[in-house]
Amino acid sequence: MIDITIPTPDVTITKKVDPQESNIYGFTEFHLITRELGGIFMFYNDKDELLFVGKARKLRPRIKKHFEDSVSPIRMHRDEVTKIEVCIVEDPVHREIYETYIINEGKAKYNEDKVFFRQA
Repeated sequence: MIDITIPTPDVTITKKVDPQESNIYGFTEFHLITRELGGIFMFYNDKDELLFVGKARKLRPRIKKHFEDSVSPIRMHRDEVTKIEVCIVEDPVHREIYETYIINEGKAKYNEDKVFFRQA
């Protein structure tokens, strides 16, 4: 058996209600997410249920893209996202392993690829 320890998030941002600052879907703290480093990110709802897990070579642009493009797996569920956790993971092989592991252990609701469990 392989024992994988999920990294502790380096950054957590939460959705604000009626933010006065510039925001993307209620998130005003995107500046806290690195623009240059790679890692994994997790989207959660207000019940702290895991909605989606992804990986990126450059985190901030990739996360923002999920809220802007028309092909994102969460495009129909963007309003559900209330918390984003980010873990810096520079090694691409480690990112792949963590992403697949977290998707399946956390039973991410909107991940379609790399899923080894069945949704109920």
